[in-house]
Amino acid sequence: MTASRAPLVLASASPRRQALLTRIGAPPDQIAPADIDESPLAGETPREHAGRLARGKLDARDHPGCYVLASDTVVAVGRRILPKTLARAEAELCLRLLSGRNHKVFTAVAVRAPDGRAASKLSETRLKMKPLSEAEIASYLDSGEWQGKAGGYGIQGRAGAFIVSLTGSYTGVVGLPVYETRQLLTGLGYRF
Repeated sequence: MTASRAPLVLASASPRRQALLTRIGAPPDQIAPADIDESPLAGETPREHAGRLARGKLDARDHPGCYVLASDTVVAVGRRILPKTLARAEAELCLRLLSGRNHKVFTAVAVRAPDGRAASKLSETRLKMKPLSEAEIASYLDSGEWQGKAGGYGIQGRAGAFIVSLTGSYTGVVGLPVYETRQLLTGLGYRF
């Protein structure tokens, strides 16, 4: 932290988000994960869901005099929101659904400035996953990389080799779209 700006609080325990913030010159001064109910609401689109969760995490954190940044990533096939996988069987279902198909990843970022002003942005990325063989699915599940990942995969690891095409923000798929994040922080007066 420099003397010329207020501290930055990251409302997430994600090491990927911490690393991406550090990469753009905004290392978090404090990590304070927000614990909110992440269940989709009836009729909520994946885009709306990501935005609501990011804003909800932001609102769940009160750090006077600080910048607070919250984010959420949602993987979707059509209007179907895929879970953040906690069980191997759940991850396997996601991989089988995504195999050979197009899908979207929505990552919303919300920032509140020390003066209380807040803003948010949404990153939308379109991806296509190659058709996965039984051996590829089994090997990926054995790796454990799917644990806690939206849609059952992490593009920054082994699953990156499954992605045929990507249009949008690679870092948004990882968990924090750095272009949108830097725009938000700059717009709210954060000094890099």
